[in-house]
Amino acid sequence: MNDPIGDMLTRIRNAQMRGKSVVSTPASKLRAWVLDVLADEGYIRGYESGTDAKGHPTLEISLKYYEGTPVIRELKRVSKPGRRVYMSKSDLPQVRQGLGVSIVSTSKGVMSDANARAAQVGGEVLCTVF
Repeated sequence: MNDPIGDMLTRIRNAQMRGKSVVSTPASKLRAWVLDVLADEGYIRGYESGTDAKGHPTLEISLKYYEGTPVIRELKRVSKPGRRVYMSKSDLPQVRQGLGVSIVSTSKGVMSDANARAAQVGGEVLCTVF
């Protein structure tokens, strides 16, 4: 797999289109950090660590719905393996005039765009959520 973050975002999008309440993805630290930001911002209920039938570590993501519609309307990968996108603190994008969130990998950890501006750091823009 070349793009594990892109794979996780696609699994979340596909599960929400099918109305699933839980989706499973292979575990990694970076995926867990991205899920921490999604949970802190209120886009997912949370996630738990587990193992699959073969004993590989997985993350079980609990998706969030409001009146039957998914809370996440749009989930886009910005920085890809073929083209990394780095931005300074002043250039970090505002998603839908501040209604959405950009997830940024900084030297101080993975955080939302608002937290990165407050911490005065820039970094790699992983994805945008609305």
